[in-house]
Amino acid sequence: MSTKSRQHLYGTQIKMSAEEAVKARKEADKLACVAWNYRMLGYKGPAQPSPTIGDAINAGFLYLEVRCLGCDTNQTVALGIIRRPKTTPVHELERYMRCKDCSQVRGYPYKRSALVALRPTKISADHPASYWWPGER
Repeated sequence: MSTKSRQHLYGTQIKMSAEEAVKARKEADKLACVAWNYRMLGYKGPAQPSPTIGDAINAGFLYLEVRCLGCDTNQTVALGIIRRPKTTPVHELERYMRCKDCSQVRGYPYKRSALVALRPTKISADHPASYWWPGER
């Protein structure tokens, strides 16, 4: 007489628990990114602590919006192509951001920029740049 294997007995429960854990992780990452966005847009910072690049991508925020303090333009940077470990916090990217237009005018890499928010889409006519506080419009 044979008995049922452990995989037969517990396999479905293990798979369901793993799927629930993935959903919970994704929801937690999304809430962390939304909280960081509220802090950045409402108070203009502080940028620390921030979610990691991997958390932002997992939550569906694929772009980082950056404002150049020299020419006052907003640009988006795709988080998926950044050559940093996915465990790097988003606030550490601020020191590497350079404005291409200001750098060409000045003749040297112009590094003054400010992180604005994490975004699911690029800046376009349909999805304009974020405002730091409601009275800025």
